[in-house]
Amino acid sequence: MSAVGLGPPPPASGGPMTRESAGELVRWFMRTLGAAPGPGLNPQGFGGFAVGGAQVYFEYHEARGVLECSALVYRFNEPPRPGVIEGFEAEAREGTDTGGGSVDYERENRGLFLSREYSVVPEGAAFARDMKRLAKASLVWGDEVLDRVASRVFHPEELEKR
Repeated sequence: MSAVGLGPPPPASGGPMTRESAGELVRWFMRTLGAAPGPGLNPQGFGGFAVGGAQVYFEYHEARGVLECSALVYRFNEPPRPGVIEGFEAEAREGTDTGGGSVDYERENRGLFLSREYSVVPEGAAFARDMKRLAKASLVWGDEVLDRVASRVFHPEELEKR
């Protein structure tokens, strides 16, 4: 029995991240949040759901044996203007909390994410903490950090006045 309820426990930690363990880990995490039972990852290796108001996505990369976990910061309607992604990367370099992730712009869906990867199965409670921290940071990035980056990129003259 899982310590978080009546469902099965998370997969054993310490082993290599396989498609099966990635699906089990995501499924277990969903249950800890009270989500309806589901597959965790679909047959293509993708999954996602809301975590504390944030959108969190999962993708298993078979060739690398890695589970990528990404919390959405912002989805652009059009490709971002020059300097925007660099502005977010600068925020991360300057120490803005990324929730343990890194800035990740996905061109194919025009999404800006905070992402982290696992090649080894983490302990379940640590994974849950990591995902909640990543989700929380993405909400701050989608609000406060987005505003700062927009000011830097689109209105640098206003920053010089301060």
